[in-house]
Amino acid sequence: MKNNFLRGFYIEWDSIGKDSFVNRIPALKGLDRLSFDKPITLFSGENGSGKSTLLEAIATEYGFNPEGGTVNFNFSTYDASSDLDKSIVLTKGVRRATSGYFFRAESFFNVATKAREYGGGYTNLHEMSHGESFMSYFDYFSKEGLYLLDEPEAALSPQNQLNMYAKIVKMVKEGSQFIIATHSPILLGLPNAQIYNFTMDGVKETEYEKTDSYVITKSFLNKREMFLKELFDEI
Repeated sequence: MKNNFLRGFYIEWDSIGKDSFVNRIPALKGLDRLSFDKPITLFSGENGSGKSTLLEAIATEYGFNPEGGTVNFNFSTYDASSDLDKSIVLTKGVRRATSGYFFRAESFFNVATKAREYGGGYTNLHEMSHGESFMSYFDYFSKEGLYLLDEPEAALSPQNQLNMYAKIVKMVKEGSQFIIATHSPILLGLPNAQIYNFTMDGVKETEYEKTDSYVITKSFLNKREMFLKELFDEI
């Protein structure tokens, strides 16, 4: 934790409007603060549980473009920011990141377009598949950087998730910090990661084997026929 670029945050709830949709997200409305105790922090939970909303707020407050990119990217195609962006207070470490990136799978095409305009070697991203372009972009990430990734598995095959897994582990050894919102049972298995589970009862630290992504995937792979029978019996 002492070496992390981001050590945690707290939320000033008085700054959030009473009508804000953030107040209607069960996992977030009872959350006052969170600490990042390890160089890899993972957000796990169902769709709509608040993972992306929180990650975006952290990224925006840190200085990243809300739609993704580095701190030097400055564009907007749609303003979907929440009050949480303006109410979150980050606790930073003594080290300063030499680079950083906020990845959002849903807006990576727009980021790739801007990257082409900005130059810097990113000129052919549109000539690749979604997954290929992201993995190529990932190669530009440097040592000792802060990387916030929102469901990066959406663009990646299982094999490339494993390739990313290996790169993340290598970059952490070189001094980088990652905060990742994910449903992937592969990425959730990153070693020595701190996992926060977003539920109706709040945000709680959990173990890899207790995440829904792990439990459901394991059940499906081990007992596929029974799993499918129960599923189809409900239709």
